[in-house]
Amino acid sequence: MTWGNHSVLMEFVFLAYPSHPELRVFFFLGLSLLYSLIISGNVLIVVAIQTEARLHTPMYYFLGSLSGVEICYTAVVVPHILANTLQSDKTITLLGCATQMIFFIGLGSADCFLLAAMAYDRYVAICHPLQYPLTVTLTLCVHLVVASVLIGLFLSVQLVAFIFSLPFCQARVIEHFFCDVPPVMRLVCANSHIHEWAVLVAATLAIAMPFFFIAASYAFIVATVCKIHSAAGHHRAFSTCSSHLSVVLLQYGCCAFMYLRPNSSYDPRQDQFISLIYTLGTPLLNPLIYTLRNREMKGTLGRVLTRNCLSQNS
Repeated sequence: MTWGNHSVLMEFVFLAYPSHPELRVFFFLGLSLLYSLIISGNVLIVVAIQTEARLHTPMYYFLGSLSGVEICYTAVVVPHILANTLQSDKTITLLGCATQMIFFIGLGSADCFLLAAMAYDRYVAICHPLQYPLTVTLTLCVHLVVASVLIGLFLSVQLVAFIFSLPFCQARVIEHFFCDVPPVMRLVCANSHIHEWAVLVAATLAIAMPFFFIAASYAFIVATVCKIHSAAGHHRAFSTCSSHLSVVLLQYGCCAFMYLRPNSSYDPRQDQFISLIYTLGTPLLNPLIYTLRNREMKGTLGRVLTRNCLSQNS
């Protein structure tokens, strides 16, 4: 049973996990806590948006969809990391590695496209407020969310199929916690730089293009806000964009560092740390950023938690 020039039963070994038992326990407990916070925070946002009628608007629909994607995004790798932390045999088959990479890269790309869709939503709301109800409809929101996920997975499948068609070296060890593109590309024995360019092209489509779209949207938003003479208008426009802009800078900063660079600049230890930031940090901070900076979300989450506590006590 083969895939290209590899057997799908071929195994890779992960080398990034702590070797000392005490460090493994500490790493497992810390990761478990962060993962619990990620799941609970994003689930609360989805539940709050579903249950509160006044949050049934395009902006919150995109936010709920972003939280849903990030729940799936972290579920692709974090449970696997937790299981490997406690196991002595930290291996994964070629097919398992490719599958993990497809969904990790695909859902991560969907995150980037969703952030671009949210920037478009803010652009129309601020620059063309009278046309907003007619332009940004629920149907358009659904289409943009579905397109973000499908395009992200399509680009990921193409990239992963290309990577795993390349010849791997005999030393099949991955200096990472999971199957990400840079550490797996380090195992490729091809001398040509075509494979590096293929990764850069895919990363440009999934990261740089949405970012340029977001930057253009905010350029128009800033130009519009500058024409507003009242301080209250400036504050209102800034408050609707600041949360989204904070998430964009965190997400795209880490992703650009990881994927928009040549393979020769790969540093295993540095990249392991950066990958944990965008795998755990962004999904963890998104709920905090959007709730702490949004009065409506804070009020709704408080009501949801209060209702749950009362129902449990009764």
